[in-house]
Amino acid sequence: MASSQLFLGIDLGTSGVKIAVINESREVIHSEDKKYRRGVEFPNDWRECCTKLIGNLEIGIKRNILGISVDGTSGTLLACDKKGNPIGQAIPYYVNHKNKKFLQSLNPKKEDTINSNNSLFKALYLINKYGESILLRHQADWITGWLINDWSSGEAGNNIKLGWDVTNKSWPSSFEQFTWLDALPSITESGSLLGYINYNLAKHLGLNETIQIFSGTTDSNAAVLAADLTQEDGATILGSTIVIKRFVDSPLKGAGVTNHLIGHRWLAGGASNAGCKVLGKFFNDKDLKELSNQINPKIDSGITLIPLPSTGERFPYNDPKMAPILEPRPISDALYLHALLEGLTKIEAAAWEKLIELGATPPKQIITLGGGANNPQWRRLRQRIIGIPIKTCKSPPAKGVAIIALEGFLTNN
Repeated sequence: MASSQLFLGIDLGTSGVKIAVINESREVIHSEDKKYRRGVEFPNDWRECCTKLIGNLEIGIKRNILGISVDGTSGTLLACDKKGNPIGQAIPYYVNHKNKKFLQSLNPKKEDTINSNNSLFKALYLINKYGESILLRHQADWITGWLINDWSSGEAGNNIKLGWDVTNKSWPSSFEQFTWLDALPSITESGSLLGYINYNLAKHLGLNETIQIFSGTTDSNAAVLAADLTQEDGATILGSTIVIKRFVDSPLKGAGVTNHLIGHRWLAGGASNAGCKVLGKFFNDKDLKELSNQINPKIDSGITLIPLPSTGERFPYNDPKMAPILEPRPISDALYLHALLEGLTKIEAAAWEKLIELGATPPKQIITLGGGANNPQWRRLRQRIIGIPIKTCKSPPAKGVAIIALEGFLTNN
């Protein structure tokens, strides 16, 4: 029998959608995922996956859901009309539309803007392509709009890369020169009550029309919330990219560093362009598992690689010209994988060193999430090189964003 108070979290990722339903004790009572039919570029795939996953829920669960919140990939930007209808494909977070002249018009002294605000370049591209009478919405904000049939707002953390200043709670003053300001969302804080689920959609999905919808967060922040970090813990998300996060007393300043305000706590971190995505260029999931078993994590590979997927790095090195080094490739596939994992680990280690250099307290343990967290050889390799105890968390990010819905409900009811 389902609990009387349930909360749904929707996690929009690079390859598909995952959902988690939690009870008032924050226990996951249901979790399911579905791959996109075509890819992250297609917003209708996001909606189709959400519809299918919610439709699969048991009636007893559907009846008791009180709140919903959504997270998504930070930086995946979509153009849509005023009614939320997609215009063309979304631009994924990993695609850059860099424009130096545009950057200098904003602030010629802020070179890090080329990385931290990369959605601005996507925005300019979309405005030039479709005109100024559009809405620019990130992945989580668009699905949230679908739930309430209102695409006017956007969550603060999801819009940092578009230029939102979470410290001053405003768009930069330089934005006043834009003639397309109306394309930007009205910003809400994570956990804010946005309203009730759209009546017709609730009826279509078999949900209670009194469900409340709360402003969500980014996918990496949701992963951190799912891990239930303390002030002494750090988090590494080993997904398509390597992301590190740490709760801090006040925002940190540095190239490539982002600060999010989650539940009245500052969460600082950075994301490398390197990550598990580069491994997929050379090995499938089955090969990764079999070859990893052949790795001895107690020794070095003897090969120095920089496993970036393409030219350019944002954190821990703010270098748009940094080139990947993926050779030499030895005859042994296991040795090559060893070198790639070692290269990724060194990037993670440098990222933690950079965050500490900028003022963060060294974590007493690192809690690891994401697909790469399931590799025990990589975990032991990381622990040896980084020198900090490492723990694996298997809670899905969807749980973290469901917690936002739960806490938002308790605050507002």
